[in-house]
Amino acid sequence: MRNCWLAGVLIAAILALGWAANHYYHKALAWRTVAQHAQEMTRQHAATITDMQTRQRNVAALDEKYAKELADAKATITQLHDDVATGKRRLQLKATCENQSASRTTSMDDAASARPTDAAQRDYFTLRDRIEVSRKIIAGLQEYILQSCLK
Repeated sequence: MRNCWLAGVLIAAILALGWAANHYYHKALAWRTVAQHAQEMTRQHAATITDMQTRQRNVAALDEKYAKELADAKATITQLHDDVATGKRRLQLKATCENQSASRTTSMDDAASARPTDAAQRDYFTLRDRIEVSRKIIAGLQEYILQSCLK
């Protein structure tokens, strides 16, 4: 009887230890899966951060390039404006002059070349400046789209 009781306790202990081992084995598998998933997420986050940093550097380089080109274009326009103002260069516009009347006779006054007004000159340089700014902005945005957005 004592042997039966001892055998029963021994079988119960083996069953309990087997159940515990099975339970903790499955828990360890679940934890390992969670840890692997966390490691993969960490790798993905690190790759995303690296990609973002690379893109930021590329955008900064693009910005620097086009900011320099814009500054150079503005300096050229300013120099041209100054040259026209001091008389080193002449601003020539394609224009046609209408005849005042057919009955008028020509005189020395008619020999003078047409010259734009001061306001027209200022407007010309303002428009030229804005056109260059627009060109540089558009070129920079197009290159940004090609290099950063379409990849």
